[in-house]
Amino acid sequence: CPRCMQCDTKFDFITRKHHCRRCGKCFCDKCCSKKVPLPRMCFVDPVRQCAECALISQKETEFYDKQLKVLMNGATFFVTLGTSDKSELMVCRLSSNQRYLVLDGDSHYEIEIIQISTVQILTEGFTPGGGNSRAIGMVLQYRVPGSQELTQMKFTAGEDFSCNKKLSAAWLAAMHKVS
Repeated sequence: CPRCMQCDTKFDFITRKHHCRRCGKCFCDKCCSKKVPLPRMCFVDPVRQCAECALISQKETEFYDKQLKVLMNGATFFVTLGTSDKSELMVCRLSSNQRYLVLDGDSHYEIEIIQISTVQILTEGFTPGGGNSRAIGMVLQYRVPGSQELTQMKFTAGEDFSCNKKLSAAWLAAMHKVS
């Protein structure tokens, strides 16, 4: 006999089965009662989802509503390539097709997102007692197309343009959530 995928309740005339619109598995009403929009599957209005899928859908929605916009708007950083001592002031943003990290300054770089192997957010102010830390930069490693070597880039929020520091911190936080 068919049973609920989560609580193992047996389905009958009184306990009906419901399908999660995201994973398609069968659940009882209690285990599939969350209603969340699922735009990536063309459900704009909230639809029935199991608890696990509802959480994923909520995080996706938050990403598309918040982090993606921040990343596409961009922020300004001092960018250091490899082991160089020189850094360049650049605007960093996600491309409109969301496939490239675009860096514009005196130089221009486009790094394909799938070529990025690691993203490490640099913070300051962390205390062992659990104090707040803030993002001040990022180190990312990526493969240059046609090469097996990893190239490193360091992004640092500038101290001299305080009006952009908040924007840079928000961009780094969004990048951290993406990675």
